[in-house]
Amino acid sequence: MTMAQQKLQTDRSGRIGVKLMRLVTPVAGVLVFLAIWQAGVMLSRVPAYLLPAPTEIAHTFIDEFPRLLRHGWFTTYEMLLGYLLAVAIAIPLAIAITSSQRFDEFVMPTMLFFQVVPKVAIAPLFLVWFGVGAMPKILVAFLISFFPIVIDAAVGLRSMSSEMMDLARSMGASRTQIFTQFRLPTSLPYLFSGLKVAATLAIAGAVVGEFVGLGYLLLVTNSNMETALMFSTLVGLTFIGLVFFYSVEFLESLLIPWHVTHRIREESGTM
Repeated sequence: MTMAQQKLQTDRSGRIGVKLMRLVTPVAGVLVFLAIWQAGVMLSRVPAYLLPAPTEIAHTFIDEFPRLLRHGWFTTYEMLLGYLLAVAIAIPLAIAITSSQRFDEFVMPTMLFFQVVPKVAIAPLFLVWFGVGAMPKILVAFLISFFPIVIDAAVGLRSMSSEMMDLARSMGASRTQIFTQFRLPTSLPYLFSGLKVAATLAIAGAVVGEFVGLGYLLLVTNSNMETALMFSTLVGLTFIGLVFFYSVEFLESLLIPWHVTHRIREESGTM
């Protein structure tokens, strides 16, 4: 084996080791946290109705999995519809905001109003207006997800440097070409940042005011002091949120693998 082949094999092994460490380290952190939790509950003998042990939560999660899955579908459905509605409205609105200063000044106070108003206070109104179906939860998930997407998308669309703009114009690019080939690709890192933040918030919006779903299950278990089942429900919500977040992050890695955040991850660190 030549020196070049040995170096190539060493580099490949090093990259595999780095990827394995990236996978193992978070799992190890979670396991350490659960071990400390388990030991603390056992040593302090905390009653199960106050704080169940992780092993009891896991046992309850397995036993109640069909029930959790049935309610989880409703929550996932409401979350996805609210999130997709926010994306469908926020991105065109961000384009309009960055295209017209007057329109920005016209629409921004209204957006700030809906962002500042507590969504928990709006949820009862939606229940009165739209009933106890899925629509109120979809709208709350939409309102919670909407603002981070539109703000980050607008910041991204405004982030194109003047030098890049001059270069595009010197090449005879039209306004449409400047947008599609320069401004839009530049805005993608900011847009995905907003999409990932919104992905973590949408699940909370879907749970608010649920009469069918994991939010409903949380209310029932809390009122019945079924703490282990309540924690199992929280585990289910967390799992849905994590899957959704990492799905958006995976899409980001496919569309903008050239961005600095992805290149840094391939290295050993930032220092």
